[in-house]
Order: sequence, then structure tokens, then C-alpha cells
Amino acid sequence: MRPYPHSYPAVANAAPAGAVVLTSADLPEILSAPPPQFDGPEGVWSPETLLCASLADCFVLTFRAIARAAKLEWTDLACRVEGTLERAEGVAQFTRYTTCATLTVTPACDRAEAHRLLEKAHRACLISKSLRGQSELVVEVVCRAGEAAAEPIVPIT
Repeated sequence: MRPYPHSYPAVANAAPAGAVVLTSADLPEILSAPPPQFDGPEGVWSPETLLCASLADCFVLTFRAIARAAKLEWTDLACRVEGTLERAEGVAQFTRYTTCATLTVTPACDRAEAHRLLEKAHRACLISKSLRGQSELVVEVVCRAGEAAAEPIVPIT
């Protein structure tokens, strides 16, 4: 790991109407628009969904590092994050983040240890620690022989 501080520049470009183009050096563009709840189009990433995706991604990457250090053998991790946006203190803000994680492990794996490492990842996730609002973790550890993976988590509609 490189020494701190780290910097992560991103750029948003927009015209008076249409999608916002999000860029960062050496990365593919992402198009963004308001979510349907704010009269935006269906099928386009929004700042709200990008925030929840960042939280899910950070949780998975944090778990991966923790599991590697603990030498935990696992085959699949599916993670869904649902952020709840409410009016609080007179403004719209995220008040709760629920992370639902389904971890698939081999039969030889200690399921209690796997559960403990998922909880550790939840506490260590730097995105989660940087956000206001309550954070909840819902975990399922599934034991399957061979290379079978957990059923993918269906996006929240």
C-alpha cells in the first residue's frame, strides 16, 4: 500500500439537460442522472445508486483482504446494499444502510469464523465508516460442496 494521504479525483461534466458524464483518469466513463424517485430516467446510474454500489464494493474488497489474511476458504460473496433516503433535520439524507451479504464456503470451512470475518469487514469498510446514518449487516453463510456459488442477490426494485 502507498503511504497516506491518497487522492481520488473525479470529474462531472453536464449540459443543461441529459446525463452527467463522470470521468476519472484511465477509467471508463459512467453516465449518471437523477433517480426515478426524483423524476429521472429508468436504467441510468444515479448518485444514490453509485453511493450504495460503492458501499457494497468496499465491503466485498474489505472482506476479501480480511479473509485472505485469515486464510478463510470461500467460493462466492454476493452483497446488496440498500440505502434509505429520508427527510431528516429538514433535509434529504441517507439515514440507514443495510448490507445483505451471502457468503458461500466449502464444507471444511468454519461457518462461525466466516460469519465473524464478515462482521469484521463490515466494521472495517472505509466507505461505511465515512458515511453518516445507521449501518446494519444481514449475513448468510451457505455451505456448498465443489465450486457452486450462492444465488446472486436480486437488485432491490
